[in-house]
Amino acid sequence: MKLYKNLVNAVASTVQEIFLDGIYADKAIERKFKQNPQWGSRDRKFIAEAVYDIVRHYRLYETLAESKNNFWFMTAIWLILKKIEIPDWQEFKHLDEKRILRNLEPLKENKVVFLSYPDWLWDMAKAELGELQWEAEALDMNKQAEVYLRLNPLKTNRAQLIQELAKEKIEAIEIKEIEEALMLNKRQNVFKTNLFKNGFFEVQDAGSQLISKYLDPKSDHLVIDACAGAGGKSLHLAAIMKNKGKIISMDVAAFKLDELKKRARRAGISNIETKVIEKDKTIKSLSNKADRLLLDVPCSGLGVLKRNPDSKWKLSPESLDATKKLQANILSEYSKMLKVDGQMVYSTCSILPSENQEQIKKFIFENSNFEVLNETTVLPSHGYDGFYMALIKRKN
Repeated sequence: MKLYKNLVNAVASTVQEIFLDGIYADKAIERKFKQNPQWGSRDRKFIAEAVYDIVRHYRLYETLAESKNNFWFMTAIWLILKKIEIPDWQEFKHLDEKRILRNLEPLKENKVVFLSYPDWLWDMAKAELGELQWEAEALDMNKQAEVYLRLNPLKTNRAQLIQELAKEKIEAIEIKEIEEALMLNKRQNVFKTNLFKNGFFEVQDAGSQLISKYLDPKSDHLVIDACAGAGGKSLHLAAIMKNKGKIISMDVAAFKLDELKKRARRAGISNIETKVIEKDKTIKSLSNKADRLLLDVPCSGLGVLKRNPDSKWKLSPESLDATKKLQANILSEYSKMLKVDGQMVYSTCSILPSENQEQIKKFIFENSNFEVLNETTVLPSHGYDGFYMALIKRKN
């Protein structure tokens, strides 16, 4: 492929924004594209793939560069490892390809560097999951995520959506074990299609789609999605309930709930009420009200590194400890909204037992009027994003 200096520079400058300015990778790429509307789909694909690859393997590339924050040089290393011919540019004048490839070989034995994880995260995850399991997940999470859709059964069905997507030259494959999930055969921008604009589907990982099903809401239930965010799972719950009953979607951020309202209108959903959480009074006003309660709590995001690879560099032991305290507090306080004989799901997009099974054990120990009915872990090596979900019943 022919390289253009402005595109290579765009990769290096975007990676710099991610690591020096703290901008999330998807936002940094989106901003770069907005600044350069003249770029075509091939240019955008090159930049996005290069940036995400460098972010995933940042520690390896930084080690091979033998210098800190040399983002142009790290981009050159990416080109070498991708076997893309290096142009005769002044910026690459002192590049020694043979030395880089020679230095790569011994690093293959140093897994924490070769797979690119912070030492503290590697050691902690290995201690929690066991060495073999963690290394399998660490390797898998360095792969590019597949794109999954969740069809909207209020507007279409699987066969019809596959057929309509094909008319847009988008090939979608059915996921047999998850009835509303489709996987794209290749990455394409589906947001520009009329099918998306008219609410026939949402983009949602197949593993994430398991969570709303796990809650098993019924059409006459009052369901509370207490950490709704922009509402992907609220929309799925509404579809399962056939747009009947009532869903109260809550979050501390009003702007996220505003996005949910837009998405609900697009999907033709009318049984969702949004509510901004205002300290304790919002929770108290809904005490003992919910037939079903979803607590999709904030977490480390370790299970979704395929989609958000920069998360592993933004995490710290301190931020993870604070997140675990928040999870425990949400479990303790928000569970009061559940009726006697009601059921709730506690879920995370993490694969760490300390955020998952251990949180539930502690909660049950402190709240004997609840019991665990079931729990499931979906690991990234299974093919989807990583998730944990526990189904819990309130006994009295």
